[in-house]
Amino acid sequence: MVSPIVEMGNEGMGPPWLKPMLKADYFVPCSLHFDSNKNESNLFCLDCMGNAFCSYCLFHHNHHRVLQIRRSSYHNVVRVNEIQRFIDISCIQTYVINSAKIVFLNERPQPRPGKGVTFTCEICSRGLPDNFRFCSLGCKMNGMKRGDSELSFWLKPNSNKHNREMFIADWDSDESSTPTKIHRPNNIFNRFSDTFERLSCSTSSGDELGNNNNNNVISPKTPPQFNHSNSSRRKGVPHRAPF
Repeated sequence: MVSPIVEMGNEGMGPPWLKPMLKADYFVPCSLHFDSNKNESNLFCLDCMGNAFCSYCLFHHNHHRVLQIRRSSYHNVVRVNEIQRFIDISCIQTYVINSAKIVFLNERPQPRPGKGVTFTCEICSRGLPDNFRFCSLGCKMNGMKRGDSELSFWLKPNSNKHNREMFIADWDSDESSTPTKIHRPNNIFNRFSDTFERLSCSTSSGDELGNNNNNNVISPKTPPQFNHSNSSRRKGVPHRAPF
């Protein structure tokens, strides 16, 4: 059985692709597509573990695990929801840029932290806004090199399953359409239904019902006879008065 340390890579510093990913050359023109537009090398394949490549080279990595590297303040970053599916990024300071959580790839030394800074990175002394130990993936790796047994890039089985379910849920939420709206009858239809029910109740109590093709049809009431004796007589033609 392979030990966890050997499986994670040399010296147990993380998966074998982590160190090459941190040292890759990003945002330089792709050597294979030098004359093409948008040829920045901002992708890294976790399976090939080579150098960074551009989007034109993506078809060579079909069905591979590929991460997109982004840039913030001239430093390379990766989104939290992408990297946390593969490694444990606990103890690393996260930031929100363009409404997305990110982590920095490598250290950003800061010899003199600003005033009022409470938390700093244990490796490069970078000032941190929150209570975290490291400012980047590289700093956590260097912290593991010091022999801190509490640090690991291993994903716990439950967290790995949770991250995968969250990823699938996000995908489903993006692909799913809005549920069909339930249409309710308008007021005119409601009034017609009420009138029809009242008419049906009245006819069932005393009105005449006919039968047409085995269906009950509401027959109109017989109109009452007109009583001519109660009507006023028609006046004759008026006569002109004599001169």
